Amino acid sequence: MTKNLRFHLLVLAAMLLPFGGGAAAAERPFHTAELIFPLEHWHNHGSCIVEAPNGDLIVCWFHGSGERKEDDVKIEGARLRKGAKAWGARFTMADTPGYPDTNCCLFIDPQGRLWLMWPTILANTWESALMKYRIASDYLRDGPPRWEVNEVMHVTPGPEFGHAITNVTERAAATFGASSPGAEHGQRLAAWVASLRLQAADKLTRRLGWFTRAHPFVLDGKRLIVPLYSDGFSVSLMNISDDWGQTWHTSAPIIGLGNIQPSIVQRKDGSLYTLMRDNGPPPKRLMQSESRDRGETWSPVTDSEHPNSGCGAEITSLRNGHWMLINNDTERGRHSLAVSISDDEGKTWKWKRHLELTAEDAGRYHYPSIMQAKDGTLHASYSYHVEKNAPKDAQGRPIAKAIKHAHFNEAWVQQGDPR
Repeated sequence: MTKNLRFHLLVLAAMLLPFGGGAAAAERPFHTAELIFPLEHWHNHGSCIVEAPNGDLIVCWFHGSGERKEDDVKIEGARLRKGAKAWGARFTMADTPGYPDTNCCLFIDPQGRLWLMWPTILANTWESALMKYRIASDYLRDGPPRWEVNEVMHVTPGPEFGHAITNVTERAAATFGASSPGAEHGQRLAAWVASLRLQAADKLTRRLGWFTRAHPFVLDGKRLIVPLYSDGFSVSLMNISDDWGQTWHTSAPIIGLGNIQPSIVQRKDGSLYTLMRDNGPPPKRLMQSESRDRGETWSPVTDSEHPNSGCGAEITSLRNGHWMLINNDTERGRHSLAVSISDDEGKTWKWKRHLELTAEDAGRYHYPSIMQAKDGTLHASYSYHVEKNAPKDAQGRPIAKAIKHAHFNEAWVQQGDPR
């Protein structure tokens, strides 16, 4: 081999390196972030982000005076055109007149259609939530999608749901009753068990009150699994469709001590794994379960290693097999928002970096959504709420709430936090 030929082969190898096995090592770390719209006094919360087939990003969230008391809450959206530096004008994605619309999520199905899922709150209580969904094929133009499907998502837990609720509440009452003796405490526990047992036995009560949070999951390109949770029962389940919404059936309930807002990832062996927000007693940890029958039944709920302060989280798998988790990595507060990476399907989490990390009273950065784009980079959206020293408008209302978008790559996360 001549020196000239050897030189050209070395140059060619160097050019190909970033696209082969050394891609992660050759990747240049980067991170950019911006508010999708300026801070305002309105409540903006619960976002979800997807990438359209043409490379645009679409984000949804709920917006209004406050979903717990007011009826002006609606689902809004915005679009970032591929290659653009600024987000386009906001638009309404769903607005049920006279009712608050909340906790929305998006996904693109294998046919390339955009789905929006969300609950409408019928009586300003979480127990009165009614799940809905919309589907659009025409959504790549400016402005809101043109929805061709508008449906109620029926959630139909059977009588076995009531039996499962009764069993877990009785076990919880026995556990906490033993640790906190006293007649008054025992009476409260007994009343709690009786109330939940009565609600779970009631057909209407167990069919209402379900919420979306994280992205739905498509299994084998055919089965649609929608992670749902109930604040009233403080449990989770999966709503499953094998015909793209024509019919639905529920999984067995996933019942622990306050496990809500599930997010799903699939292992290489085909089993499913979920992490859930901790809505129960301390120690506060993301709670976990697994399914080996395509989401129909789930293992007993246990604590994971991940601290959680009662905040939403999301887990996803990347095309290189890594898992990525975005969560508030503390048992108290929502001021610390981190992204973590595992290269062994969650056995260990070798890398972590914070998207936000401030004093506890400075702000809340929470309810995150994360996904990997076709180019391999990562996009997250989350609620960005300023608390300390927020400016005020002419009416004295804090100008403090928006939705933030962050764009970064694995190499940036693997660098870790600056020292």
